[in-house]
Amino acid sequence: MPDDLQSQFEQASLDITRLGHRPDNDTLLRLYALYKQGAEGDVHGRKPGFFDFVGTAKYEAWARLTGTTREQAMRDYIKLVRDLGG
Repeated sequence: MPDDLQSQFEQASLDITRLGHRPDNDTLLRLYALYKQGAEGDVHGRKPGFFDFVGTAKYEAWARLTGTTREQAMRDYIKLVRDLGG
């Protein structure tokens, strides 16, 4: 993986914390899923229990990206952060 892409990904993860506004929940889930896919690859671990609504939503958002390369997830994450003004 190119060092430039990795450094842009890491910078985007810092930039998102400096937004002047909180993105909507769907966007937050997308950011979470893209970050996890870019950082760790395909979803792993056990799906959270039924009553862990937030954990389940995060897990399912990440699972929808299964098969997306880490590099593509990083590019998509960087673009989304930039589109949000980060």
